[in-house]
Amino acid sequence: MTEHGGHQPLRHIWSSDQSLYARTRQIIAHPSSVKLIKYASVSLISTVVSQVALILLFGVFHVMSEVPANIVANVLATIPSYALNRRWVWGKSGKSHFWKEVAPFWILSFVGLAFSSLAVWLAGEFARAHHMSHFDTAVLVNVANLLSFAILWIVKFLIYNKLFHIEPIEFEEHHAEKVAAGSSERSTPD
Repeated sequence: MTEHGGHQPLRHIWSSDQSLYARTRQIIAHPSSVKLIKYASVSLISTVVSQVALILLFGVFHVMSEVPANIVANVLATIPSYALNRRWVWGKSGKSHFWKEVAPFWILSFVGLAFSSLAVWLAGEFARAHHMSHFDTAVLVNVANLLSFAILWIVKFLIYNKLFHIEPIEFEEHHAEKVAAGSSERSTPD
């Protein structure tokens, strides 16, 4: 049994009789794994952009308070995130479809922004209530931002995979198995 692109489903690779080393190499080279690795790389890049911007805007230069700095930092990180996810992770080129790609991506980004802004605000309030130094507050604010996006990471991957990839990689095998099972049930005489 193979899935889209002639690759075995991950569950078949993992349960094969090959050595653990051979199975691990096949899993790492599998298109689903490669896509996840690319998505993680883009997330790392956008995390670095947002964390550096937040550290500079709030922590080092104290240009603005934690929530506005968080908003600016995350908007700055979302721009390269969209471009890299669309082109590199999901291999899409050409003009973006506003309603099918751009709007959902930015809506999800703003949901993440709202969640991280709440976390950052709570961290700032906690720091002020406990009379923490600005340095300690900045560290707490950055950790709150980081943790809030870590929570949303997997959910966003699954949603972006639906937005940018027309033919699901991993779930096509289940559809093929159901179709095969359905046709064999209909072809057996009563």
